[in-house]
Amino acid sequence: MMDLMGKRIKKKRESFGYLIKDLSAQIGVTSSLISQIEKGKAYPSIVTLKKIATALQTTVGELIGEHENLSQKPLLKSNERRFVKKNRNGTRLHMLSYHDPSKQIEPYLIEYTKDSTSKGIMTSKFPGQEFCYVIKGQFEVVVNKKHYSLNKGDGFYFNSKLSHLFKNTSNKEAEMLWIITPNNN
Repeated sequence: MMDLMGKRIKKKRESFGYLIKDLSAQIGVTSSLISQIEKGKAYPSIVTLKKIATALQTTVGELIGEHENLSQKPLLKSNERRFVKKNRNGTRLHMLSYHDPSKQIEPYLIEYTKDSTSKGIMTSKFPGQEFCYVIKGQFEVVVNKKHYSLNKGDGFYFNSKLSHLFKNTSNKEAEMLWIITPNNN
C-alpha cells in the first residue's frame, strides 16, 4: 500500500503541474528518490522533506499528516510499515506507528542481518529513555562500557544519553522491538 505521505506529496506535486523531474531538480535530489518517496518505498530525511514542502508551498506538517492524529489513525497494518533507514552492515529500521506530534513514545522494529550492529541506527544521544525487546535471535549489548547478553524474550531498558551498541550474535537474522521517547526539543 502506498504510504500516505507519498500520496500527499504526489497529489500536491501534480496540483502544481510538476513532473517528478521538475521537483527533483528544484530541490536537488534524484528523480528516483522522489518516485520512491511517492510510492512509500523510501522515507525522506527531514532536510529533504522541508525542501519538498517549500517547493510545493506547503508545510512538513501537512505532508506528514499532522492533522491525522493518533485518534484518527491508531492502527498501522504490517503492509503499511515504513522503512526508515539501513546501515552499512545491513541492519534495517522500520516505523511501527504513524507520525503524531503528541506521541510520547516512538516504536520501531529493527531487523539485524547475521553479525550486524545498531551502529548508525540507534543514534539517539538526547535526554530520554529506550526500551528494547528481543523478538528473535541473540544480542551482545554494550551500554556505558558494560556488557550484557540478550536472548529471545529479554527486555532491556536504559537512558538514551549513555553510549550504546547492540550486535546480533545469532548465526541468522534477528529482530528487536525498539521503543524510544522522542526528542521533541
